[in-house]
Amino acid sequence: MLRAGGRALSTAPIRIGHLTPSDPGDDLENLLATYRRDGYLWLKGVLDRDEVLAFRARTLSHLNEAGLLAPDTDPVVGIAAAEPPGRDTVNKLLMEIVRSAAFESFCVQPRLFRFMDAFLDGVSYLHKRKLLRYTLPHSPGSTPAHYDLVYLRGGTDRIVTAWIPIGDIPCKMGGLVYLEGSHALGVDMEREFSEANADLSPEERISAYNRNMTEGGWVSKDLPDMAERFDARWLVADYDAGDVVLHSPYMIHAATINEDEEGRVRLSCDIRYQNVRDEIDPRWANHWSLDDML
Repeated sequence: MLRAGGRALSTAPIRIGHLTPSDPGDDLENLLATYRRDGYLWLKGVLDRDEVLAFRARTLSHLNEAGLLAPDTDPVVGIAAAEPPGRDTVNKLLMEIVRSAAFESFCVQPRLFRFMDAFLDGVSYLHKRKLLRYTLPHSPGSTPAHYDLVYLRGGTDRIVTAWIPIGDIPCKMGGLVYLEGSHALGVDMEREFSEANADLSPEERISAYNRNMTEGGWVSKDLPDMAERFDARWLVADYDAGDVVLHSPYMIHAATINEDEEGRVRLSCDIRYQNVRDEIDPRWANHWSLDDML
């Protein structure tokens, strides 16, 4: 049973569904139509599996300088140590990887940027702020429900997030889950918040949007309650190394707890693209830092 925020994702089978995979080699117009209709596009095997696993091994080997992994185990498998080190120590190493040429190279693989050029109908711009996340097994925290535009308020809304599993991430490891059809809800939320906060300065409005995500009652840490409230399903998937999920900036998503029985570390990154001719949020022009308040 998948859990988030201390609760089962759902106890009702009608509130759980599965993402529908897409072939990245399919006709572009078909892929665009699927993305517009569903708010996401789960591209199977668009990246080279061996390259993804090699980057997983490189990253976890670096984090293992702090003792993240079980002794004498293969970094590509990523078995967590029985007594993990403090997060501050590991996070310092994580920030080194985030700023590395290896991570930059991983994010600008030709297979990916060529696809995004076609998908965005022009020259694709990759935001410099790129997030790399590791999640230990049975760690109680998980990414709460949200939609990405709230954190990209200073630019265009024609943004596409690419979530990349770095390694195989079956459901039990707690990859991203999506609230079915919620990209339409996100548009409604934006309109409502814009009307409510029209008299605020741009800086104040950004803060208000972040507060209202939860205080306004639309987005909640209680994932099963959200499914009931919006009469929707949480969509889950077994992700493979080489997959990429593209999702709308309005699509509500979250992560569940890593409950992998083998004790593996979940590793993923999320990066954001837009057409270079559209307005760019300047706050995303710097490397990701854990204290950057975005």
